[in-house]
Amino acid sequence: MNRLDQLPEPALDAERETELTQQIDHWLAHMTWRPDFARWRDMRLWQERYQSERLRLIERYGGALAGRRILDLGSGMGGTSVALALAGAYPLAFEYNRAYCDIIRLRAARYSLPMPVLNGAGEALPFANGTFDLAIAWDVVEHVQNPAQLLAELARVLKPGGRVLLTVINRFAYRDPHYHLPLLNWLPRPLAEAIIEWRGRSKGASDFSDRQKLSEMHYYTMAGFRALAAQYGFRVGDIREDRVQRGEGSATGLKGRARDALRRAGLAHAGYIVYRTFFQGTYELLLVKD
Repeated sequence: MNRLDQLPEPALDAERETELTQQIDHWLAHMTWRPDFARWRDMRLWQERYQSERLRLIERYGGALAGRRILDLGSGMGGTSVALALAGAYPLAFEYNRAYCDIIRLRAARYSLPMPVLNGAGEALPFANGTFDLAIAWDVVEHVQNPAQLLAELARVLKPGGRVLLTVINRFAYRDPHYHLPLLNWLPRPLAEAIIEWRGRSKGASDFSDRQKLSEMHYYTMAGFRALAAQYGFRVGDIREDRVQRGEGSATGLKGRARDALRRAGLAHAGYIVYRTFFQGTYELLLVKD
């Protein structure tokens, strides 16, 4: 199977599906406040079915998928790893959360995939120098203990010219992508965390409670992250900026009308830079090792 928009039918096993559902639900219980919780939950249960756009992005900026050995660093619940394997790649799922590793294995078992799943921290990758030419790391940088050490390890395990597709949270995002509340990132962290608690968005007594509070996560301005990555030999490109410059992308409503007006006025790129600085929640970046 090498098409990005098709998946084989899974071999459903009732006992396995029950176990997988129970394990995933355990990690979603603290997010029931989401107005789209039912749909969001379904997208977690069948995460591999919602990866077509991401796989196309990886293929566009990282090269052909079939036959490629790809490091999926911080693979979460495994949707991207499983979709990559079904597209003909050879992903290695590397995940810090042991419970997530079990979920990945159960998800891969739906399709009888013998996919390697390793548990560990991104700051200490158990791979030889120059092992990979492509890595992905979505929703990872903000959660690790030491982002600088993570970048150092990625630079070490990549071949010269190797690429990383990753995301970074905007330090001044208008709406925080973790707690879905506006203006948190413009407030002192103690005040922001008090508002999170007041609005019932805290991780509370969930299994996430041993992880970082907002003040302990790592958010960056674009300039700040580029400067950090450069210390480890990476050139940083903004994938969304590239799409704007190509005249690609779509939006509806007020955002779409504003984008179209800026394009007609020849100001699409300048408008995007303003949007990225003050509103965008998450940067999608391409790192290339010099």
